[in-house]
Amino acid sequence: MLELLAPAGSPEAVTAAIQAGADAVYLGYGDFNARRNAKNFSLEELASAVSYCHVRGAKVYLTLNTLVTDRELPAAAQVAAQAAEVGVDAVLIQDLGILRMLRQAAPGLAVHGSTQLTVHSLDGVRRCAELGMSRVVLSRELSRDAIEHICLNSPIEIETFVHGALCMCYSGQCYFSSVIGGRSGNRGLCAQPCRLKYGWGKKADGNPLSLKDMSLAGYIQDLKKLGVKCLKIEGRMKRPEYVSVVTGVYARAIKEDREPTDQELRDLEAAFSRQGFTDGYYQDKKGPAMFGVREETPEPRELFAQARSQYQSGELQRVDVILYAMVRPGEPIQVGVQDVDGRVVTASGPVPEAARTKPLTPEAVEKQLARTGGTPYRCAKVRALVEPDLSVPVAALNALRRQVLEELTRQRGAAPAAPNVGPFHTGVRYENRKEPPVLTLSLRSAGQLTPALCDLKPALLYLSAEELAAHPEAAETALAAGVRVGVTLPRICWDREREELDKQLEAARSLGVTDALVGTLDLIAPARDHGFTLRGDFGLSVFNSQAIKELKRMGFASCTASFELKLAQIRDLSKLIDLEVVVYGRLPLMITENCILKNRDGGCKRSCEGQNRLLVDRKGERFPVLRAPGCRSEIFNAKRLYLADKANDYRRVGAWAARLSFTTESAQECLHVARQYLGQERPALDDITRGLYYRDVE
Repeated sequence: MLELLAPAGSPEAVTAAIQAGADAVYLGYGDFNARRNAKNFSLEELASAVSYCHVRGAKVYLTLNTLVTDRELPAAAQVAAQAAEVGVDAVLIQDLGILRMLRQAAPGLAVHGSTQLTVHSLDGVRRCAELGMSRVVLSRELSRDAIEHICLNSPIEIETFVHGALCMCYSGQCYFSSVIGGRSGNRGLCAQPCRLKYGWGKKADGNPLSLKDMSLAGYIQDLKKLGVKCLKIEGRMKRPEYVSVVTGVYARAIKEDREPTDQELRDLEAAFSRQGFTDGYYQDKKGPAMFGVREETPEPRELFAQARSQYQSGELQRVDVILYAMVRPGEPIQVGVQDVDGRVVTASGPVPEAARTKPLTPEAVEKQLARTGGTPYRCAKVRALVEPDLSVPVAALNALRRQVLEELTRQRGAAPAAPNVGPFHTGVRYENRKEPPVLTLSLRSAGQLTPALCDLKPALLYLSAEELAAHPEAAETALAAGVRVGVTLPRICWDREREELDKQLEAARSLGVTDALVGTLDLIAPARDHGFTLRGDFGLSVFNSQAIKELKRMGFASCTASFELKLAQIRDLSKLIDLEVVVYGRLPLMITENCILKNRDGGCKRSCEGQNRLLVDRKGERFPVLRAPGCRSEIFNAKRLYLADKANDYRRVGAWAARLSFTTESAQECLHVARQYLGQERPALDDITRGLYYRDVE
């Protein structure tokens, strides 16, 4: 049976979702969820919401899906324990450190992988299963065929988004808001820069990053056949009326085994849209038609008023119960109720009297007990044993019915009697390295590699799998100079792209390449299967010491600190494995499935063969947009992260390596920058940024 999961950014939205027919809601409590600007919940409100939902047969999932620092982990552990104590059914996570913490603080809580984990392939799902997750939310960019392949082979439940806002970037891989404005989407405070104006010339005169909202309202039966377990509606920032309208449309369609009607589709669009909806990703038909902006339209007052009335004054009967009655002479009346979970409640009333005129019949008892209107309960059956010639006041039967239903409600909504919680211990702390970090280099193209660069003897030189396969001489040059070579795996790689990647990795391994830089859970398996030493890239979002320990447990030899951390926070990490810090380069802001270069140029050939494209914002900043494997685009920061003159700062954080990440630089520029970091040339301080290493990120 399909589960319909609705957003709840406030207590009123919980009511709206449940009364509209949601099977579950997801909500935030505390500061560790990806919608910190939503109203969210106090502990009392959370407990009330869980009780309200459980009474009505619905589940509650808590979003703990942000990155947290070491200092924040104890507070996050407290949130998790409190969630377990009030009876939350599962938590959604992004941070591997939170996952590790949950095993101590709330080992009984089910864990779902958030879409922020960027899981987009079967191997990614399998890694989540190995980590103990029971469900994973797939990236919104996946096509029907990609979802089908995953569902057919997945060892755990699959959840997909079916309605709501689309991020331009793969969730969990976007740094635009934090790098530009100091508000991190990975920390729950995205400022949505993708909705702003950008252009390709001198003016920001378009919206090349603003996608329409998605709607898969016409594919409910298809998703069910594919094996998707849960359909998810986006919208914790939306008002309760929106939640009611959208949830109601999907809930009715699921219940009645159909697709939404034309009127229901119009209601969805009236509730909220950006120039209509898109199903482009699901249909695997990407392009300019998927883009749109929010237009000034009048509020659908009548639609919202109707929704408000429905959830404020009504009670959807959604829990089937069986009611029992026994009326026998000389014994108190017995009334009982049994719910779908086998829970039984009974109550006794007065002793029946001998009938003077009209004796009580089983049909009359059944009629009174079946009146469950105004409660969450739907009377599925009444079983009444009524012996003849007896009389019972109707008021007594009604009172007993109310009594057993009220007690059933109390029991169904009660918090767990013995929640499975425990203390959180950070574990052994590992001392920082005393020696300065070695230098590693990440090159975007083989053309950036020169013998002179190899002569600088970097400890490790990374090249993409695609470049190594196309230019084996690059690896041969570096290895001949005594430089160790690593292969950088693509940030995104669907299952249909794995065969080509495997060929590239096999070619790299045959050249003598020994290390693989992995940025998502999805590509751990191919790197491991080809015998590479695992090194974690920034896409794994290492934000705390527990995440480092988890990567060690998964077989990683090193990892990369998130560049959303300050240098002081990186210094304080307990480094169980080697840690790299990115100290130079244009920071990646977005990786997009919808290729904006292709959208701009009208075709792949012109886009991929062209020179660097520059996306211009309203302030005149120019962001390079580069091709990424798989007909994707990557947007990079307008300014270069530069710390050559801050060597004393980054050398004191205890890192194993300082990485220079080259993208748009020429071979000569790469050489000069590397020499600057080695102290062989004077720093060049024009048009640079210090990134986020010296300022707090919200």
